[in-house]
Amino acid sequence: MRIVNYLRDGRSGVGVVDEDRIIPLAGLDAIGAGVGSAEIHAAARLEDDAFPLAEAHLLPASPQPAKVFCVGLNYLEHVEETKRELPAYPVLFPKYASSLIGAHDPIAIPAESEQVDYEAELAVVIGTGGRRIAEADAMNHVLGFAVANDVTMRDFQYKTHQWLQGKAWDGATPIGPEVATPDEFDWTSAGIRTFVNDQLVQDSDLTMLIFSIPRLIATVSVFTRLEPGDVILTGTPGGVGFRRDPQLFLQPGDRVVVEIDGLGRIDSECVREA
Repeated sequence: MRIVNYLRDGRSGVGVVDEDRIIPLAGLDAIGAGVGSAEIHAAARLEDDAFPLAEAHLLPASPQPAKVFCVGLNYLEHVEETKRELPAYPVLFPKYASSLIGAHDPIAIPAESEQVDYEAELAVVIGTGGRRIAEADAMNHVLGFAVANDVTMRDFQYKTHQWLQGKAWDGATPIGPEVATPDEFDWTSAGIRTFVNDQLVQDSDLTMLIFSIPRLIATVSVFTRLEPGDVILTGTPGGVGFRRDPQLFLQPGDRVVVEIDGLGRIDSECVREA
């Protein structure tokens, strides 16, 4: 199943993608609190109310998550390009719901930063809540997966040893376009890429993850309860702009595309933040 949060005629909803149309799910407004795996699978499909996908504005894969966790240094080649040691424990930091935008919404480039960087990431959307989840049971808590771009302001990120101020800017993290359930997507080895103005700048696959998706879910759920709609961004491959020579940073007018095989793509224009 491929699920979308959408806005149409001023009303939000949750629907199932069927080729080039959306079939609304009865009674559901958005993935999140009270709307997880059980509710989505139980909801009636309103076939008679289906409409063209092109008529919808796609909202973030989880529009208002209570928690957004990000993972740093989780691809081997990214660790190598940063010249750091392999982490023994996942590098975790938060992001906020206000950071998230839809798959085709513009990325806000703030006037305060001169080092706005791209980071292709696989996003995990939680569908069933839990605390102290065992790795062996972790995938039973996953609603699905989406494509994300963890846009990062490097000159703010490295002001201190913690990264929050470089990672949590409003309106700068596209995530979508759909949420693909685990049976729809190869979450162990799919290819992941980034293009900036049609130039390929990141090219890897999910076999390069240092900490697996079940391991990340188990780790986070030790210290906090995961709830439906919570998001985990699982890290970025090598090739980020900050580590290139010469460096490459996003500017207003640039177009950045992140794609994951079998999952789709997010296609974002960069605009100066109003």
